[in-house]
Amino acid sequence: MLGRTTLLSVFLGPLLATASSQYPLSDDLHQTDEYEFKWPINNVAIIGAGVSGLIAYREFTGAGFSRVRVFERDDVPGGNWHYTEQTPLNAPIPNADPSVGDFVPSVPPRGTSLPAEKHYSEWEALWREHRGPKPVWESLESNAPAPIQQITEIPWPAGTPWHLPHRTLARYLRAFSSFHGVNSNDASPDISYSTRVELVEKRYDEEGRERGWTLTLKKLEKTLHGATATWWTEDFDAIVVATGRYNAPNIPRISGLEDWADKFPGSIIHSRQYRHPQPFTNETILVVGGATSGVEISREVNQHARKIYQSVRPPNPNLPYEAGRVHLQRLPANISVVPEIRYFHASNSSVELVNGTFLRNVDRVIFATGFRYSFPFLPQFHNSTSPSVNPIVTDGTHLRSLHQDFLYIEEPTIGFLSMNWGMQSFTYAEYLSLALAKVWSRKAILPGTAELWRIYDQRVKDRGGYGRHLQFLGSERTAANIRFFVGWLNDAAVKFGGRQIDGQSKDLPQISSVWVQAQYGLNIIPSSDSNETVSSLDWTYGEDW
Repeated sequence: MLGRTTLLSVFLGPLLATASSQYPLSDDLHQTDEYEFKWPINNVAIIGAGVSGLIAYREFTGAGFSRVRVFERDDVPGGNWHYTEQTPLNAPIPNADPSVGDFVPSVPPRGTSLPAEKHYSEWEALWREHRGPKPVWESLESNAPAPIQQITEIPWPAGTPWHLPHRTLARYLRAFSSFHGVNSNDASPDISYSTRVELVEKRYDEEGRERGWTLTLKKLEKTLHGATATWWTEDFDAIVVATGRYNAPNIPRISGLEDWADKFPGSIIHSRQYRHPQPFTNETILVVGGATSGVEISREVNQHARKIYQSVRPPNPNLPYEAGRVHLQRLPANISVVPEIRYFHASNSSVELVNGTFLRNVDRVIFATGFRYSFPFLPQFHNSTSPSVNPIVTDGTHLRSLHQDFLYIEEPTIGFLSMNWGMQSFTYAEYLSLALAKVWSRKAILPGTAELWRIYDQRVKDRGGYGRHLQFLGSERTAANIRFFVGWLNDAAVKFGGRQIDGQSKDLPQISSVWVQAQYGLNIIPSSDSNETVSSLDWTYGEDW
């Protein structure tokens, strides 16, 4: 979830790739053949108007595509940075299947003539489920300094404080969308707000040939007496998925938890529902999870609660993102850090830990245990049992079948933005968006399918197989990926025309050093002309327990 960061191995490291217009292509790329798209790509749909979706819109409109449309389920741009007092629905216990972990699609029965409308006598509950309130709390600030958390096109004004409240970031993204004419008050035909993509299906021509994608869309609008939902379809040649990673809450399976939830309704929440500390006044709180959200929520609730226990797993030194856990140093001394939970005993209101200790009189439990990947509008790519369809989502902990984590190998007219963690989304999305725009406009060449699978298989092997670590980048991988994209896209610009792009600024290592020192008291001063890296403090990092 969101919050000030956690471990020092992921946010600033990506920023240490030095600025240059010359980078070698990936050493493991065997240029044998080129991928030939099955149909021309002229019309592109972008799902989501957060930072990644907005950057993608800029790149695709600038690349000259015939039609670019953005669909945003909320009523304003900004993605996760749009704060409201409205909270998400209770996280299901146990977890819902990842295919419906974000939402259950609402699609009219087959044969229904579209467009179709349905009228309701209520609004609030429908809107809450439709838009999906974001996992942002009232006092949240970005853990990335302003010089890093910005879009290169619109830098922060001189003198902007490095700490960025969520409202400042929300205004920044609304300003960016206004600059490109797609804010909610611009009445642009290029974007449809309050519109959720319910289903994406393959489209065929009259001769049965694949010709793109059909999106089934649902727009929810408030009326005088309730709400009206409208369903319709639109056809596109390619799809950009920019829905983020914070949609399907994860609550781990722990013995007795379901009985506890039944006996004590409202006593269990997921961190995405947290807004203010005052409701926890004079209560004993158990926070499960010791990463970004868990630590920052505990720090704030500690000013009001009677007692806080912080349940954390032991670090695994074999995982790159668990090398330090310096975020736990931010916990006040009066918060008791305890081991994992073995059992919730609803019968006597006690929580048994793995070391045999019992916690008694716990009033509420906050699960700061992260999220799972979920794309309900792509059910055919969730845990597919078809031998002809390689799944993208299985258990929700990671994504499969993606080239460089951003392009579906079997059908590379579906792209994904900012699905990695351990990187800075504002920065990384610019490279991915440009890559998609160039590939789909035939201004950059994609290797053939066999070569894409070879590269993918090697990446999975190098990263230790499947698991939640598969999409983790960290400083070294992020820097290497940026070098790859810069080299690939600049080489393509020489061949096909277009602008040259740079890597990261040489000033960023010093910015990183100052920020880390201020946040954690760690004196890390990397040399800007060396390979030394500082870990990343992107707010997307470390959202696991």
